[in-house]
Amino acid sequence: MFVGLYMLSLFMFIYWPNRKKLYDYPKGKPEPVSIIMPCYNEGEHIGEAIEALLNLDYPKNMIEIIVVDDKSKDNSAEIVRRYTKKYKNVKLIVNERNSGGAAEPTNIGIKAAKYNYIAVADADSTPAKDALLKMIGFLQESKKVGGVTCAVLAKTPKTFMQKLQAIEYSVIAFNRKLLDMVDSVYVTPGPFALYRKKTLIDVGLFDTKSMTQDIEIVWRLLSKGYVARMCLATSVRSATPTRFRDWWKQRIRWNIGGTQTLMKYKNLVFKKGMLGAFVIPFFSLSMFMGLFGLGIYTYLIGRRLLVAYLSTKYSIYASTAILRLEDLSFAPSVLNFFGIVLFLLGLAFTFLALAITRQQKLENNNVFNIMFYILIYLIVYPFIMVSALVKLARGKYSW
Repeated sequence: MFVGLYMLSLFMFIYWPNRKKLYDYPKGKPEPVSIIMPCYNEGEHIGEAIEALLNLDYPKNMIEIIVVDDKSKDNSAEIVRRYTKKYKNVKLIVNERNSGGAAEPTNIGIKAAKYNYIAVADADSTPAKDALLKMIGFLQESKKVGGVTCAVLAKTPKTFMQKLQAIEYSVIAFNRKLLDMVDSVYVTPGPFALYRKKTLIDVGLFDTKSMTQDIEIVWRLLSKGYVARMCLATSVRSATPTRFRDWWKQRIRWNIGGTQTLMKYKNLVFKKGMLGAFVIPFFSLSMFMGLFGLGIYTYLIGRRLLVAYLSTKYSIYASTAILRLEDLSFAPSVLNFFGIVLFLLGLAFTFLALAITRQQKLENNNVFNIMFYILIYLIVYPFIMVSALVKLARGKYSW
Protein backbone atom coordinates (compact mmCIF):
# COMPACT_ATOMS: atom_id res chain seq x y z
CA MET A 1 0.00 0.00 0.00
CA PHE A 2 2.84 2.34 0.86
CA VAL A 3 4.59 1.76 -2.47
CA GLY A 4 1.29 2.13 -4.34
CA LEU A 5 0.48 5.42 -2.62
CA TYR A 6 4.06 6.60 -3.11
CA MET A 7 3.93 5.93 -6.87
CA LEU A 8 0.57 7.65 -7.27
CA SER A 9 1.82 10.64 -5.27
CA LEU A 10 5.01 10.79 -7.33
CA PHE A 11 3.08 10.82 -10.59
CA MET A 12 0.74 13.54 -9.35
CA PHE A 13 3.68 15.68 -8.18
CA ILE A 14 5.13 15.34 -11.69
CA TYR A 15 1.78 15.97 -13.39
CA TRP A 16 0.65 19.13 -11.60
CA PRO A 17 3.52 21.54 -12.47
CA ASN A 18 3.73 20.10 -16.02
CA ARG A 19 0.01 19.78 -16.80
CA LYS A 20 0.07 22.61 -19.35
CA LYS A 21 3.04 21.11 -21.23
CA LEU A 22 1.76 17.58 -21.77
CA TYR A 23 0.96 18.11 -25.45
CA ASP A 24 4.00 20.25 -26.27
CA TYR A 25 6.47 19.08 -28.89
CA PRO A 26 9.34 20.79 -30.74
CA LYS A 27 8.32 21.92 -34.22
CA GLY A 28 10.31 19.85 -36.67
CA LYS A 29 10.88 20.05 -40.38
CA PRO A 30 10.44 17.15 -42.81
CA GLU A 31 13.58 15.17 -43.50
CA PRO A 32 13.89 11.81 -45.31
CA VAL A 33 12.78 8.86 -43.17
CA SER A 34 13.02 5.10 -43.72
CA ILE A 35 10.13 3.24 -42.12
CA ILE A 36 10.97 -0.35 -41.19
CA MET A 37 8.08 -2.77 -40.71
CA PRO A 38 8.92 -6.31 -39.52
CA CYS A 39 6.19 -8.75 -40.48
CA TYR A 40 5.21 -12.31 -39.67
CA ASN A 41 1.81 -13.76 -40.60
CA GLU A 42 0.15 -10.35 -40.70
CA GLY A 43 -1.93 -10.84 -43.83
CA GLU A 44 -5.00 -9.60 -41.98
CA HIS A 45 -3.47 -6.23 -41.02
CA ILE A 46 -0.46 -5.55 -43.29
CA GLY A 47 -2.42 -3.82 -46.04
CA GLU A 48 -4.08 -1.38 -43.65
CA ALA A 49 -0.73 -0.71 -41.95
CA ILE A 50 0.99 0.16 -45.26
CA GLU A 51 -1.94 2.38 -46.28
CA ALA A 52 -1.62 4.29 -43.01
CA LEU A 53 2.08 4.91 -43.66
CA LEU A 54 1.39 6.03 -47.23
CA ASN A 55 -1.22 8.49 -45.94
CA LEU A 56 1.04 10.18 -43.40
CA ASP A 57 1.05 13.99 -43.57
CA TYR A 58 4.62 13.99 -44.80
CA PRO A 59 6.28 14.62 -48.19
CA LYS A 60 5.89 11.37 -50.15
CA ASN A 61 9.32 11.73 -51.71
CA MET A 62 10.89 11.75 -48.24
CA ILE A 63 9.54 8.38 -47.13
CA GLU A 64 10.64 4.87 -47.97
CA ILE A 65 8.75 1.93 -46.53
CA ILE A 66 10.72 -1.29 -46.07
CA VAL A 67 8.69 -4.34 -45.10
CA VAL A 68 10.85 -7.22 -43.87
CA ASP A 69 8.90 -10.46 -43.95
CA ASP A 70 10.20 -12.98 -41.42
CA LYS A 71 9.36 -15.98 -43.60
CA SER A 72 5.59 -15.75 -43.10
CA LYS A 73 3.43 -18.80 -43.65
CA ASP A 74 0.43 -16.79 -44.83
CA ASN A 75 -0.05 -14.37 -47.77
CA SER A 76 1.70 -11.39 -46.11
CA ALA A 77 4.50 -11.21 -48.70
CA GLU A 78 2.03 -11.43 -51.60
CA ILE A 79 0.02 -8.50 -50.23
CA VAL A 80 3.18 -6.40 -49.82
CA ARG A 81 4.26 -7.19 -53.39
CA ARG A 82 1.08 -5.59 -54.69
CA TYR A 83 2.14 -2.36 -53.03
CA THR A 84 5.71 -2.60 -54.31
CA LYS A 85 4.35 -2.74 -57.86
CA LYS A 86 2.11 0.25 -57.26
CA TYR A 87 4.42 2.48 -55.17
CA LYS A 88 8.11 3.02 -55.84
CA ASN A 89 8.83 3.88 -52.19
CA VAL A 90 7.51 0.55 -50.86
CA LYS A 91 10.06 -2.26 -50.73
CA LEU A 92 9.92 -5.89 -49.61
CA ILE A 93 12.72 -7.97 -48.12
CA VAL A 94 12.03 -11.62 -47.28
CA ASN A 95 14.23 -13.01 -44.53
CA GLU A 96 16.03 -16.27 -45.35
CA ARG A 97 14.62 -17.90 -42.23
CA ASN A 98 12.05 -17.36 -39.54
CA SER A 99 13.97 -15.71 -36.73
CA GLY A 100 11.17 -16.07 -34.18
CA GLY A 101 11.13 -12.39 -33.24
CA ALA A 102 10.94 -8.81 -34.47
CA ALA A 103 14.54 -7.78 -33.76
CA GLU A 104 16.30 -9.61 -36.62
CA PRO A 105 13.97 -8.45 -39.44
CA THR A 106 14.09 -4.93 -38.00
CA ASN A 107 17.89 -4.97 -38.08
CA ILE A 108 17.83 -6.23 -41.68
CA GLY A 109 15.58 -3.32 -42.63
CA ILE A 110 17.78 -0.77 -40.83
CA LYS A 111 20.87 -1.96 -42.69
CA ALA A 112 19.02 -1.67 -46.00
CA ALA A 113 17.61 1.80 -45.23
CA LYS A 114 19.01 4.68 -47.22
CA TYR A 115 17.93 7.52 -44.91
CA ASN A 116 19.39 8.69 -41.59
CA TYR A 117 16.09 8.77 -39.71
CA ILE A 118 14.56 5.36 -38.96
CA ALA A 119 10.96 4.76 -37.94
CA VAL A 120 9.98 1.30 -36.73
CA ALA A 121 6.33 0.30 -37.18
CA ASP A 122 4.32 -2.81 -36.37
CA ALA A 123 2.43 -4.57 -39.14
CA ASP A 124 -0.78 -4.51 -37.09
CA SER A 125 -0.66 -0.82 -36.15
CA THR A 126 -1.74 2.45 -37.79
CA PRO A 127 -0.06 5.73 -36.77
CA ALA A 128 -1.96 9.01 -36.83
CA LYS A 129 -1.36 11.10 -39.96
CA ASP A 130 0.62 13.70 -38.02
CA ALA A 131 2.70 11.19 -36.04
CA LEU A 132 5.94 11.42 -38.01
CA LEU A 133 5.90 15.21 -38.34
CA LYS A 134 5.26 15.75 -34.61
CA MET A 135 7.85 13.21 -33.48
CA ILE A 136 10.82 14.10 -35.67
CA GLY A 137 11.35 17.47 -33.98
CA PHE A 138 12.55 15.73 -30.80
CA LEU A 139 15.48 14.21 -32.69
CA GLN A 140 16.22 17.44 -34.53
CA GLU A 141 16.15 19.45 -31.30
CA SER A 142 18.94 17.58 -29.52
CA LYS A 143 21.53 14.96 -30.41
CA LYS A 144 21.13 13.52 -26.92
CA VAL A 145 17.69 12.20 -27.90
CA GLY A 146 18.18 8.62 -29.03
CA GLY A 147 14.57 7.56 -29.57
CA VAL A 148 11.05 8.96 -29.69
CA THR A 149 7.73 7.28 -29.02
CA CYS A 150 4.12 8.42 -28.99
CA ALA A 151 0.87 7.40 -27.30
CA VAL A 152 0.10 3.77 -28.11
CA LEU A 153 -3.68 3.34 -28.01
CA ALA A 154 -5.94 0.38 -28.72
CA LYS A 155 -7.29 0.08 -32.26
CA THR A 156 -11.11 -0.18 -32.55
CA PRO A 157 -11.78 -2.14 -29.33
CA LYS A 158 -14.87 -4.31 -29.79
CA THR A 159 -14.76 -7.21 -27.36
CA PHE A 160 -14.84 -6.79 -23.58
CA MET A 161 -11.22 -7.93 -23.42
CA GLN A 162 -10.19 -5.26 -25.92
CA LYS A 163 -12.09 -2.55 -24.06
CA LEU A 164 -10.18 -3.35 -20.89
CA GLN A 165 -6.92 -3.11 -22.84
CA ALA A 166 -8.02 0.25 -24.25
CA ILE A 167 -8.21 1.56 -20.68
CA GLU A 168 -4.84 0.02 -19.85
CA TYR A 169 -3.15 1.52 -22.92
CA SER A 170 -4.45 5.00 -22.03
CA VAL A 171 -3.13 4.73 -18.47
CA ILE A 172 0.25 3.51 -19.76
CA ALA A 173 0.45 6.39 -22.27
CA PHE A 174 -0.26 8.93 -19.52
CA ASN A 175 2.33 7.33 -17.21
CA ARG A 176 4.90 7.31 -20.00
CA LYS A 177 4.44 11.03 -20.64
CA LEU A 178 4.90 11.77 -16.94
CA LEU A 179 8.11 9.73 -16.99
CA ASP A 180 9.19 11.80 -19.99
CA MET A 181 9.06 14.87 -17.76
CA VAL A 182 11.86 13.38 -15.62
CA ASP A 183 13.96 11.89 -18.45
CA SER A 184 12.85 8.34 -17.59
CA VAL A 185 11.06 6.95 -20.64
CA TYR A 186 12.23 3.33 -20.57
CA VAL A 187 10.61 1.91 -23.73
CA THR A 188 9.87 3.00 -27.28
CA PRO A 189 7.09 0.52 -28.17
CA GLY A 190 7.14 -1.30 -31.49
CA PRO A 191 3.87 0.06 -32.92
CA PHE A 192 5.63 3.30 -33.92
CA ALA A 193 8.99 4.71 -32.79
CA LEU A 194 11.63 6.98 -34.31
CA TYR A 195 15.44 6.82 -34.14
CA ARG A 196 18.60 7.89 -35.96
CA LYS A 197 20.18 5.18 -38.09
CA LYS A 198 23.70 6.13 -37.02
CA THR A 199 22.77 5.98 -33.34
CA LEU A 200 21.21 2.53 -33.67
CA ILE A 201 24.25 1.20 -35.52
CA ASP A 202 26.65 2.77 -33.01
CA VAL A 203 24.94 1.04 -30.05
CA GLY A 204 24.68 -2.29 -31.87
CA LEU A 205 21.11 -2.39 -33.26
CA PHE A 206 18.27 -4.34 -31.63
CA ASP A 207 19.04 -7.31 -29.40
CA THR A 208 17.89 -10.47 -31.20
CA LYS A 209 17.98 -12.47 -27.94
CA SER A 210 15.55 -10.20 -26.11
CA MET A 211 11.81 -10.90 -26.05
CA THR A 212 11.17 -7.15 -25.71
CA GLN A 213 13.77 -5.53 -27.91
CA ASP A 214 11.95 -2.18 -27.69
CA ILE A 215 12.71 -2.01 -23.95
CA GLU A 216 16.27 -3.29 -24.24
CA ILE A 217 17.28 -0.80 -26.94
CA VAL A 218 16.16 2.15 -24.80
CA TRP A 219 18.07 0.92 -21.76
CA ARG A 220 21.14 0.55 -23.96
CA LEU A 221 20.65 4.08 -25.28
CA LEU A 222 20.25 5.41 -21.73
CA SER A 223 23.44 3.61 -20.67
CA LYS A 224 25.27 5.38 -23.50
CA GLY A 225 24.12 8.84 -22.38
CA TYR A 226 21.07 9.26 -24.62
CA VAL A 227 17.50 9.94 -23.53
CA ALA A 228 14.18 8.81 -24.99
CA ARG A 229 11.23 11.15 -25.51
CA MET A 230 7.47 10.69 -25.65
CA CYS A 231 5.08 12.79 -27.80
CA LEU A 232 1.57 12.79 -26.32
CA ALA A 233 0.30 15.12 -29.07
CA THR A 234 0.03 12.22 -31.49
CA SER A 235 -0.64 8.49 -31.33
CA VAL A 236 -0.57 5.11 -32.99
CA ARG A 237 -3.42 2.61 -32.87
CA SER A 238 -2.36 -0.95 -32.22
CA ALA A 239 -4.38 -4.16 -32.59
CA THR A 240 -5.06 -5.90 -29.27
CA PRO A 241 -5.76 -9.58 -28.50
CA THR A 242 -9.42 -10.52 -28.62
CA ARG A 243 -9.14 -13.69 -26.52
CA PHE A 244 -7.87 -14.18 -22.98
CA ARG A 245 -5.46 -16.89 -24.16
CA ASP A 246 -3.76 -14.58 -26.68
CA TRP A 247 -3.67 -11.74 -24.15
CA TRP A 248 -2.07 -14.01 -21.55
CA LYS A 249 0.58 -15.19 -24.01
CA GLN A 250 1.41 -11.60 -25.02
CA ARG A 251 1.75 -10.46 -21.40
CA ILE A 252 3.92 -13.48 -20.58
CA ARG A 253 6.26 -12.43 -23.39
CA TRP A 254 6.34 -8.84 -22.12
CA ASN A 255 7.19 -9.96 -18.60
CA ILE A 256 9.87 -12.40 -19.74
CA GLY A 257 11.45 -9.73 -21.93
CA GLY A 258 11.30 -7.15 -19.16
CA THR A 259 12.94 -9.56 -16.72
CA GLN A 260 15.65 -10.38 -19.28
CA THR A 261 16.41 -6.68 -19.67
CA LEU A 262 16.44 -6.15 -15.93
CA MET A 263 18.90 -8.99 -15.41
CA LYS A 264 21.09 -7.71 -18.24
CA TYR A 265 21.41 -4.21 -16.75
CA LYS A 266 21.10 -4.97 -13.01
CA ASN A 267 24.73 -3.98 -12.41
CA LEU A 268 23.96 -0.42 -13.48
CA VAL A 269 21.81 0.33 -10.41
CA PHE A 270 22.78 3.78 -9.08
CA LYS A 271 25.00 4.26 -12.15
CA LYS A 272 24.56 5.80 -15.60
CA GLY A 273 22.35 8.74 -14.60
CA MET A 274 18.59 8.25 -14.56
CA LEU A 275 18.87 4.67 -15.81
CA GLY A 276 20.41 3.47 -12.57
CA ALA A 277 19.01 6.14 -10.27
CA PHE A 278 15.36 5.82 -11.24
CA VAL A 279 14.49 3.69 -14.28
CA ILE A 280 15.85 0.35 -13.03
CA PRO A 281 14.45 0.74 -9.46
CA PHE A 282 11.10 1.98 -10.80
CA PHE A 283 10.89 -0.80 -13.39
CA SER A 284 11.81 -3.39 -10.76
CA LEU A 285 9.11 -2.18 -8.37
CA SER A 286 6.54 -2.00 -11.15
CA MET A 287 7.23 -5.59 -12.21
CA PHE A 288 7.66 -7.29 -8.85
CA MET A 289 5.47 -5.32 -6.45
CA GLY A 290 2.52 -7.55 -7.30
CA LEU A 291 4.56 -10.64 -6.41
CA PHE A 292 5.09 -9.40 -2.87
CA GLY A 293 1.41 -8.58 -2.54
CA LEU A 294 0.46 -11.99 -3.88
CA GLY A 295 2.87 -13.67 -1.47
CA ILE A 296 1.49 -11.78 1.54
CA TYR A 297 -2.09 -12.45 0.45
CA THR A 298 -1.39 -16.18 0.01
CA TYR A 299 0.23 -16.32 3.45
CA LEU A 300 -2.68 -14.56 5.17
CA ILE A 301 -5.30 -16.70 3.44
CA GLY A 302 -3.34 -19.86 4.19
CA ARG A 303 -2.93 -18.92 7.83
CA ARG A 304 -6.61 -18.10 8.18
CA LEU A 305 -7.64 -21.41 6.63
CA LEU A 306 -5.24 -23.30 8.88
CA VAL A 307 -6.51 -21.51 12.00
CA ALA A 308 -10.12 -22.13 10.95
CA TYR A 309 -9.39 -25.81 10.38
CA LEU A 310 -7.63 -26.27 13.72
CA SER A 311 -10.29 -24.26 15.60
CA THR A 312 -13.05 -26.34 14.06
CA LYS A 313 -11.24 -29.60 14.79
CA TYR A 314 -10.57 -28.80 18.44
CA SER A 315 -14.04 -27.33 18.93
CA ILE A 316 -15.53 -30.62 17.80
CA TYR A 317 -13.24 -32.57 20.15
CA ALA A 318 -14.09 -30.26 23.04
CA SER A 319 -17.83 -30.19 22.20
CA THR A 320 -17.84 -26.38 22.14
CA ALA A 321 -19.42 -23.90 19.72
CA ILE A 322 -17.65 -23.79 16.37
CA LEU A 323 -18.85 -20.28 15.53
CA ARG A 324 -20.06 -17.60 17.94
CA LEU A 325 -21.93 -14.41 17.12
CA GLU A 326 -19.22 -12.17 18.63
CA ASP A 327 -16.74 -13.67 16.16
CA LEU A 328 -18.69 -12.08 13.29
CA SER A 329 -17.37 -8.56 13.80
CA PHE A 330 -15.51 -6.10 11.64
CA ALA A 331 -12.81 -4.04 13.30
CA PRO A 332 -11.74 -1.05 11.15
CA SER A 333 -7.98 -0.61 10.92
CA VAL A 334 -5.55 1.83 9.39
CA LEU A 335 -4.91 -0.72 6.61
CA ASN A 336 -8.61 -0.69 5.70
CA PHE A 337 -8.50 3.09 5.53
CA PHE A 338 -5.41 3.23 3.32
CA GLY A 339 -6.81 0.46 1.14
CA ILE A 340 -9.90 2.55 0.43
CA VAL A 341 -7.77 5.65 -0.17
CA LEU A 342 -5.54 3.74 -2.59
CA PHE A 343 -8.56 2.44 -4.51
CA LEU A 344 -10.17 5.89 -4.80
CA LEU A 345 -6.90 7.50 -5.89
CA GLY A 346 -6.33 4.76 -8.43
CA LEU A 347 -9.83 5.26 -9.78
CA ALA A 348 -9.30 9.02 -10.05
CA PHE A 349 -5.93 8.51 -11.73
CA THR A 350 -7.52 6.19 -14.30
CA PHE A 351 -10.22 8.74 -15.14
CA LEU A 352 -7.54 11.43 -15.43
CA ALA A 353 -5.48 9.26 -17.79
CA LEU A 354 -8.53 8.66 -20.00
CA ALA A 355 -9.21 12.39 -20.08
CA ILE A 356 -5.58 13.31 -20.84
CA THR A 357 -5.33 10.79 -23.68
CA ARG A 358 -8.71 12.04 -24.96
CA GLN A 359 -10.38 8.66 -24.57
CA GLN A 360 -13.00 9.73 -22.02
CA LYS A 361 -15.77 10.10 -24.62
CA LEU A 362 -15.45 6.58 -25.98
CA GLU A 363 -18.43 4.40 -25.17
CA ASN A 364 -15.99 1.58 -24.45
CA ASN A 365 -14.89 3.28 -21.24
CA ASN A 366 -18.05 3.02 -19.16
CA VAL A 367 -17.91 2.88 -15.38
CA PHE A 368 -18.36 -0.90 -15.23
CA ASN A 369 -15.36 -1.49 -17.51
CA ILE A 370 -13.19 0.87 -15.46
CA MET A 371 -14.21 -0.76 -12.17
CA PHE A 372 -13.59 -4.22 -13.62
CA TYR A 373 -10.20 -3.05 -14.89
CA ILE A 374 -9.13 -1.85 -11.41
CA LEU A 375 -10.67 -4.62 -9.29
CA ILE A 376 -10.15 -7.70 -11.50
CA TYR A 377 -7.95 -7.04 -14.53
CA LEU A 378 -4.97 -5.64 -12.63
CA ILE A 379 -5.13 -8.38 -10.00
CA VAL A 380 -4.29 -10.98 -12.67
CA TYR A 381 -0.86 -9.42 -13.30
CA PRO A 382 0.99 -11.03 -10.35
CA PHE A 383 -0.09 -14.45 -11.63
CA ILE A 384 1.27 -13.53 -15.08
CA MET A 385 4.57 -12.56 -13.49
CA VAL A 386 4.78 -15.86 -11.62
CA SER A 387 4.09 -17.81 -14.82
CA ALA A 388 6.67 -15.76 -16.73
CA LEU A 389 9.36 -16.35 -14.11
CA VAL A 390 8.68 -20.10 -14.14
CA LYS A 391 8.94 -20.23 -17.95
CA LEU A 392 12.11 -18.12 -17.88
CA ALA A 393 13.71 -20.34 -15.24
CA ARG A 394 12.85 -23.49 -17.18
CA GLY A 395 13.94 -21.96 -20.49
CA LYS A 396 10.64 -22.95 -22.08
CA TYR A 397 9.37 -19.83 -23.79
CA SER A 398 8.98 -18.60 -27.34
CA TRP A 399 7.85 -15.58 -29.29
